[in-house]
Amino acid sequence: MIFRNPYLLTLLLPVVVLFFFARANSEKRLFNLKISTVPPQYRNLKLALFETLPFYMRLLALILAVFALARPQQILRDEIPPTEGVDIMLTLDTSPSMVALDFEPRNRMDAARDTAKDFIAKRQNDRIGLVVFGGVAVLSCPLTLDYKTLTDFLNTTTMGMTRSDGTAIGDAIATAVNHIKDSKAKSKIIILLTDGNSNVGTIADPVAAAKLARQFDIKIYTIGAAKKGESKYPTGNPYQPYAMVKDELNEATLMEVAKTTGGEFYRATNFVELQNIYARINELEKTRFQAKHFVHYTDLYNYFLIPALLLLVLVFILEKTVFLTVP
Repeated sequence: MIFRNPYLLTLLLPVVVLFFFARANSEKRLFNLKISTVPPQYRNLKLALFETLPFYMRLLALILAVFALARPQQILRDEIPPTEGVDIMLTLDTSPSMVALDFEPRNRMDAARDTAKDFIAKRQNDRIGLVVFGGVAVLSCPLTLDYKTLTDFLNTTTMGMTRSDGTAIGDAIATAVNHIKDSKAKSKIIILLTDGNSNVGTIADPVAAAKLARQFDIKIYTIGAAKKGESKYPTGNPYQPYAMVKDELNEATLMEVAKTTGGEFYRATNFVELQNIYARINELEKTRFQAKHFVHYTDLYNYFLIPALLLLVLVFILEKTVFLTVP
């Protein structure tokens, strides 16, 4: 227990002085008592009781009132346990080649979207955003803790949504950097998923964009999502529904991007491998925050004020009844 206004406890000093003064003069103080027919052996005891009890009851009420004024409080401590958290910008390729069917029964786009949603569902206390890119890069969702809204954006992510052909990996990295660089998080990462080679964009060299990320202590994990060799690609032609397309993934560039920023490169040739890659990143990227303590105070003055008031009421009643005359 603590007192919010401890300086008011000094009011107890005059109370103590009053107590000793009253005690020293108790034999000289006489109340308006009538001589009773009580035998002498009991008269002194009852006179002393009726003479002093109201005084001590008032004195106790005064002491309790002083404690109430000092505002006693109980300390209640709340603690938020340590949490894990980083700022993450998912950067997803939506170029036309992402509909290739080497992640059967899913295409690359569906596999990337589903694994990203699973990754989000496993994170806690992280701000996560989304950048999509084809021939241009666009911020789809800024960093947020609202995972439902982020997932809704992912659900609407489709091939060709940027309305620009090509694969602008350098621009995608730069866009992600621009929207995460001012973060105060201890750890900032970009997870870049693509199936191709950077062939358009303002920043032609993705490694140059990676060096920019490094200046802001941003780590980039790169994921190449494509089977080696040829993959089946839907043509939309009912007479020839599929064509075989050659793998154009530039592993060397993606490796260099990851290496430049202290990240890692992964290649996924099927859906299970892609799931395992996200699980690996999920384990690698955890930053421990210190527990936060919050202190709450509960007022206890009622436990002193109410008894003080009851004592005063009791004294008033007794003086109007029992203490009115000496038996």
